[in-house]
Amino acid sequence: MDKINVLIMGAAGRDFHNFNVFYRGNPMYNVIAFTATQIPNIDGRKYPAALSGDLYPDGIPICPESELIDMIKKYDVKEVVFAYSDVSFNYIMTKAAGVNAAGASFRMLGAKETMIKSSKPVISVVAIRTGAGKSQTSRKVVQVLSSMGKKTVAIRHPMPYGDLVKQKVQRFAEIADLKKHECTIEEMEEYEPHVAAGNVIYAGVDYEAIVREAEKEADIILWDGGNNDMSFYDADLTITVVDPHRPGHELCYYPGLTNVILADVIVINKVDSASPENVAAVKENVRRYNPTAKIIEAASPISLDSPDGAKLILNKKVLVIEDGPTLTHGEMKYGAGIIAAQKYGAGEIVDPRQYAVKSIEATYKKYPGIGTLLPAMGYGDQQIKDLEETINKVPCDAVIIATPIDLRRLVNIDKPTVRVNYELKEIGEPNLTGIISEFISKIK
Repeated sequence: MDKINVLIMGAAGRDFHNFNVFYRGNPMYNVIAFTATQIPNIDGRKYPAALSGDLYPDGIPICPESELIDMIKKYDVKEVVFAYSDVSFNYIMTKAAGVNAAGASFRMLGAKETMIKSSKPVISVVAIRTGAGKSQTSRKVVQVLSSMGKKTVAIRHPMPYGDLVKQKVQRFAEIADLKKHECTIEEMEEYEPHVAAGNVIYAGVDYEAIVREAEKEADIILWDGGNNDMSFYDADLTITVVDPHRPGHELCYYPGLTNVILADVIVINKVDSASPENVAAVKENVRRYNPTAKIIEAASPISLDSPDGAKLILNKKVLVIEDGPTLTHGEMKYGAGIIAAQKYGAGEIVDPRQYAVKSIEATYKKYPGIGTLLPAMGYGDQQIKDLEETINKVPCDAVIIATPIDLRRLVNIDKPTVRVNYELKEIGEPNLTGIISEFISKIK
């Protein structure tokens, strides 16, 4: 029987995972290539032979997604596997239409085909969109478990943008590990808050190998999902975060709706800054698709890192820097930085677009909906330099930094700065403490 030629559409994350768990040792299939999108500078590489298994001694090419249709025809591809996330149903079905018209089947692997079973209990925290508040929810879960005497090890959704062999299994337990593993800004934003809180977090490329290492030091495994992807692990408790600033997105983004349906617990975050109508709409939507999930309402109140921070904002011209992926493929129009600017009475939010240089200018062209915010893009050293140059060209009185890490450690900013912090604050009951206590009692 001839092997089935396959292309895997990805963004250096879910695509590699699907290959590892489903295709790597499967003699029925021949993976021709990965295609890449969303993340800059990941195409034109190879998935290395050292990670590809015996069936792929030369590794597997990673090509731009723009070449997808031509590759289907050139290599007689029978199946195209969609393997990235945070995309609308319209987007994904438009891709499917093109693939089908080119003569190939369009496939999305399901939960049972891709979820790895751990020997330890697993709590999964996922979301319906990038920027919903998953990270602070994950940190809250770790805090609750720690208060119960449980050693929790977090495993983060992959962001392998560098040397994939070196990144097979990464462990972060101290700030120096971020430098050791040559992390991008996007990676640091996810790993550093865990490390700063005294937690251990793993990431990398091979999530079977990763979880086996994490199990050696954990009572509980926490899947800290990213980019609203499904969990890579078979979870014993699934917590899905939804966002009332984007009502309706929980119904029409992939795989956000899948996460809603899989949820044991749904956290409606940002109820303090969203309209009551939007909160009610989101609650009604999730109830329709998952009537048995427990619903928690939560806020993400902001604070400033300096007692003089409010003075730096009041009546001043400010530049607002927000988390990059939240503004780009997350499509958020504003975040904690804008909320802080409004709360503390900024006189003007300066539009940075005319001052953007090189890769930052290219980001605005690719994502024109970002508007008058500056995304903290930093997928490599050059992009970090471009970000620094852009910040320092903007004529403003102060810079509001609303990124999960302190950006000032990475870029030199020649203006006064204030950093915005935010953590999850549950409102009423049920709450995570009660739900996790019940969960722990059942697994003893």
